[in-house]
Amino acid sequence: MARMTNQFRTGLITAAIALIADQASKSYLLHVYDIVTHGAVRIAPFFDIVLVWNRGISYGWFQAETGLAQALLLTVKLVAVIALGVWLWSTTSRLVALGLGLIIGGAIGNGIDNLLYGAVVDFAYFHLQWGGRRFDWYVFNIADVAIVAGVIGLLYDSLRPSPAAKAP
Repeated sequence: MARMTNQFRTGLITAAIALIADQASKSYLLHVYDIVTHGAVRIAPFFDIVLVWNRGISYGWFQAETGLAQALLLTVKLVAVIALGVWLWSTTSRLVALGLGLIIGGAIGNGIDNLLYGAVVDFAYFHLQWGGRRFDWYVFNIADVAIVAGVIGLLYDSLRPSPAAKAP
């Protein structure tokens, strides 16, 4: 059996941290604070904690209302996590390992929500009133933040120049 690399270990630890932070925040809001009963909480003039049941993927894309559609979406997430895990196993880049770990942890966190509740628990809501206009952002969660941060890390890694090959 092949030996676990430092990059793979880094990715797994990152995935675990993202998953734990995501699930802990959702569990606290649902079961300790009981946001269903207490309702939205204004944290700042531009940020509220609300409860939105998201039946799609990150930021509400690809809504899946039926059980079959949710099962299909969960299967796609599972296949993606496996593919990302294979990529993580083979990477030699610490940045790629961190990015993949964030994406894997976020995807598993949202997948757990789908299994437990039939929808993803979203709660972070940014909004701004400026110049007579209201600007609203998607309602999201820590898993979504991890996925976006992971994708940004992978994009950054792909765009930075690779080190020049040394002459013999």
